[in-house]
Amino acid sequence: MGSALRPPLAAPLRRTVRSRIETGRLVLYSVVAGALVGVLGIGLRLLLSLVLDWGAAITGYSPPGTPGEGGLLMAFGEALPYGMLALPVVAVLAAWLTQGSPSDPLSETVSAYHRRGGTRLSTQLRLLGANLLGYGVGLPIGRDSTFTALGGFSARLLSRFGRISVAEDRQLTLASVSAALGLVLHAPLVAAVLLAEVLYRRFEFEFEVLMPCVLASVSAYAVYGLAFGASPLFDVPTLQAPSALQLPLYALIALATTAVAWVGVWLSRLWPQNWLSGWPRLVWAGLFGLATAAAAFYFTPAVLGGGAGWAQLSLSGFLGGEALAGGGWKWVLLALGVRLGFGGGVLPSVATGALIGVGLNATLPTPLDPTVCALVAAGAYLTVTLNIPLAAALLAATWGGDALLPAALISSGIAHLLSGQLGYVEGQLRDRRAAELQVITPTTTILSAAPPQSSEDAFYRVAVPPAWLGARISLLSLPSGAQVVGLERGETILSATPDLKLENGDVLDIVASDAAFGELRELLNLG
Repeated sequence: MGSALRPPLAAPLRRTVRSRIETGRLVLYSVVAGALVGVLGIGLRLLLSLVLDWGAAITGYSPPGTPGEGGLLMAFGEALPYGMLALPVVAVLAAWLTQGSPSDPLSETVSAYHRRGGTRLSTQLRLLGANLLGYGVGLPIGRDSTFTALGGFSARLLSRFGRISVAEDRQLTLASVSAALGLVLHAPLVAAVLLAEVLYRRFEFEFEVLMPCVLASVSAYAVYGLAFGASPLFDVPTLQAPSALQLPLYALIALATTAVAWVGVWLSRLWPQNWLSGWPRLVWAGLFGLATAAAAFYFTPAVLGGGAGWAQLSLSGFLGGEALAGGGWKWVLLALGVRLGFGGGVLPSVATGALIGVGLNATLPTPLDPTVCALVAAGAYLTVTLNIPLAAALLAATWGGDALLPAALISSGIAHLLSGQLGYVEGQLRDRRAAELQVITPTTTILSAAPPQSSEDAFYRVAVPPAWLGARISLLSLPSGAQVVGLERGETILSATPDLKLENGDVLDIVASDAAFGELRELLNLG
């Protein structure tokens, strides 16, 4: 009798207990993901130093570096003619390695998140190899692209050795990439905001991934800092807050930079899609490498590399009107190469914007603070190319100090308001609504999101199949456990009244358990 009153050993966990366990798993995995990225990041930084030395030996030129990465504020050597021949060769090799992938590692991360499927480990290795080679010989690839590829590679390793669900894998991939970006930008918290913001072209965020990104970024930076310290990426002099009278002039700099950046993004979109795959991709990559080599040899070797060192020179006030020419060359190369994987990411846009901002400042009758101009313009340019106004403003304030925050917010706000929804990042969706569960058609066999493993009800959007057109909702034959709660007709959401007739293009909003939706999916596939 007493044994009959005992609770069953396999009683289902309460929802609150299960939620705490799942949250605890994600917290633990986020910290582990960050620590793994930190360890791998130490190795990548050492490898990048060797790659840069190798590239300088081939091309004869070593660009300036940033203090945070142990670089020097000066360039060494001149572009050698035979060394420049390596650029088209490496460009073709990099384009071949990344065939079938979006243009750069950040685009691959965003695309993989929205298609709800992870990137293969082999693809991540190819992205990492292509960016390492291109960065070494001086193609316009930022240092951040190699770290972004490292973050994706680290996420794939974690998914192989850990028991991670599909939903956790999506979040941890973003967390790993955020951690890697935090290392190279020396701004872990801003990197977390950047990954939550870059998923959409409009000013929207994926708040569910923000905390995993924060945990992973902080964990990675703590491990990375044990080896290299925690100095900022750029050495920026102490700035005074721009006065209210100066803000309109800084806004004018941001406005001009926004226009230049928007034109560059628009030009990059003129490439026909069939030129970006197959043998045409390799041909255009080779021509791009030749164009970069010609610009470096006949005009200025400053076009080589991602440009972070030139951004530091702009921030230090060492450049004047000549910065406009350097920024112009980088603008041209970004417009030509970003769809092929050369110039995507954060630092190339930061460098181009900083050079343009300092150059524009030199044209004013009464020049402003060049450091503020560089940061304001960099934030505006980055906002246009990646559609990340908040992260761009926070980066400018992180590097320049809190006094710069008002000017940075104004410049990024202007850029985002005027630039529209173009950008360099492949796979960005318009907003969160577009990222909801994809509409399921009667022939769909692979769902955009797997049903939950628990018995909890979930929300699904189902396109009305042809056999149901004209029928009333009350006559629909749905499995037990599935219920129509709404109907989307164009931009309007209607209540699911029993006498409402279904029309072509309607989408049903259904709440169902995983078992009920499985039956419904089989019904639709058979119909």
